[in-house]
Amino acid sequence: MSTAIIVFAKAPIAGLAKTRLIPALGPDGAAALAHRMLHHTLEHACQAGLGSLELCATPDATHPALQSAASAVGATLQDQGPGDLGQRMHRAFERVLAHSSHALLMGTDAPALHADLLRKAAVALQDTGIVFVPALDGGYALVGLSQADARWFTHMTWSHSAVMEDTRHRLRAAGQRWVELAPVADIDEPADLQHVPAQWLQDLPGPSSGQL
Repeated sequence: MSTAIIVFAKAPIAGLAKTRLIPALGPDGAAALAHRMLHHTLEHACQAGLGSLELCATPDATHPALQSAASAVGATLQDQGPGDLGQRMHRAFERVLAHSSHALLMGTDAPALHADLLRKAAVALQDTGIVFVPALDGGYALVGLSQADARWFTHMTWSHSAVMEDTRHRLRAAGQRWVELAPVADIDEPADLQHVPAQWLQDLPGPSSGQL
């Protein structure tokens, strides 16, 4: 039973990518870190060997860095399209689950989502049909489904510390079973940079040295 992987990503453009890290890294440093995390995520998604791999991009899929990253691992490249995050996620699940029995969707902000953890999520998904890897900030870094269901995404308030708890409430209210794996760190704020490999930070351009 195949498990497709969908990777949501922004183009690593200075001033657009990882803007909350700009005070610590500068625009170029934040974009360079986004670029590094994009490649890291796709490499581990490919190494997991679970099924098809799609890079689903915003604001569109034309940026050369996205095209190069997708090509390097044999991923297809797709626009996220319009709508809020929930609408875009649901649309991606609908598209991918039309040809795969299961799908994992994740961003590029959690370096701890390595190949072994993705395989573990795929096993849990086959048991229950719904799996999450929560994020330490109260959201989640990965969601896996065996059936696209807009109830988990519609009219959701995103980017706050109770996203995972709000999702649990919806799941309980619907009588659903799900699995949660151990939480991981999202790299969104300067304080989160402690979870980034030190060598990645040393390689960045901009004002990162001495500020972390």
